[in-house]
Amino acid sequence: MLEISVSDNGIGIPKNKHEEIFETFKQADSSTARSYGGTGLGLAIVKQYVEMHGGNIRVESEEGVGSTFTFTIPNSDSR
Repeated sequence: MLEISVSDNGIGIPKNKHEEIFETFKQADSSTARSYGGTGLGLAIVKQYVEMHGGNIRVESEEGVGSTFTFTIPNSDSR
């Protein structure tokens, strides 16, 4: 498996919203859409794309500290 992580030091995501943010048109906090823009499609699209390739995506996040998104996909050599 190939594993890739992307981290930021943004506003973070509450633990009770970690699964919800991967749903279409969902955001951890609707007020952030007004402050930061976005419709809540990006992570849903990424999740679908990763799963289409046989992988998984997860998030680790703490409010006020930031987030790390990690996805795994099968290595092309293993197909």
